Amino acid sequence: MSEFWLISAPGDKVNLQALERMNTVTSKANLSSNNKFLIPDLKVGTLDALVGLSDELGKLDSSAESVIKKVAQYIGEVMEDSKDKVQENLLANGVDLISYLTRFEWDMAKYPIKQPLKNISEALAKQITQIETDLKSRTAAYNNIKGNLQSLERKTVGNLLTRTLADIVNKEDFVLNSEYLITLLVVVPKSNYAQWQKTYESLSDMVVPRSTKMIAEDAEGGLFTVTLFRKVMDDFKAKARENRFMVREFYFDEKELKCEKEEMIKLASDKKQQYGPLLRWLKVNFSEAFVAWIHVKALRVFVESVLRYGLPVNFQAMLLQPSKKSVKRLRDVLNAVFKHLDEVAAASILDMSMDIPGLQLSNQEYYPYVYFKIDLSLLDYS
Repeated sequence: MSEFWLISAPGDKVNLQALERMNTVTSKANLSSNNKFLIPDLKVGTLDALVGLSDELGKLDSSAESVIKKVAQYIGEVMEDSKDKVQENLLANGVDLISYLTRFEWDMAKYPIKQPLKNISEALAKQITQIETDLKSRTAAYNNIKGNLQSLERKTVGNLLTRTLADIVNKEDFVLNSEYLITLLVVVPKSNYAQWQKTYESLSDMVVPRSTKMIAEDAEGGLFTVTLFRKVMDDFKAKARENRFMVREFYFDEKELKCEKEEMIKLASDKKQQYGPLLRWLKVNFSEAFVAWIHVKALRVFVESVLRYGLPVNFQAMLLQPSKKSVKRLRDVLNAVFKHLDEVAAASILDMSMDIPGLQLSNQEYYPYVYFKIDLSLLDYS
């Protein structure tokens, strides 16, 4: 199951014993696999700043999750021919996402802990915004090439009545540069081949005898040439239609056909050239965005734990991966083990006479312990 619960409880003796109890019960009953989630000693700042930051981090959490999902989805789109390999390209710092999460270490180089929490939050927000901006511009360029190529490719599918004829006809099939004669292309159903051969010369006056030739065929019919005088063209078209022979509106233009072929080759080449660099960029920035997102989660746990459990900072964070079908039971165990925290939290809210973000103001349910969900199912492409 790719859902994780990031929780914290106070770090005093009583609560550490409660955590041990939780580990024992969940392990014996196979309710979840648990790992310590190490968060460094960050600068606390003022209570007012923490309350404001709590709200900002909630929005940043949603924003980061959205960007990660977009990057992952686009990796899936780019790897359209090998969708089964998408999952193995979704890595964080070179390892699979679950390994990164269960062995999380704060990146001291990227997010120095000596600076105020707000600075760390702003650095994370700036990084995520930049990735989203770059994603939009890079995908727009690639989508433009891909869309134009698909538009041209779509013309090459379908039956002889609708598809492009650029890759079918040759110069030799037509009478060109004649003041009086013109070659038409006619789509004839398979069942009417014999009728066409018998009647095409008499559909109108001035049809060149023995001028028909089949130049292409599909499951439904064949594409025939016929040469006639220009002045009887409209009459021939009308008579052909009466006999279920459909004249294609097509006039041979060598330059135009050459341009269409060259455009398709160029677009296919451009798409191929962009594929490698784009996929590399997507993989690198998926990793960057995912790492940033988990740091946002760590910040949220830190801030909520300080707001919930007070100063000095003393709490233990844990990462739980619930076993399938054991979610409700695990929740019941956690609520039973940490029930005593509810009174402490309620009292602290009354003492401070304010709403604590993550409790009443939060959209998520309230639990006696600090709790955030990390849902990796949104990145499941296996």
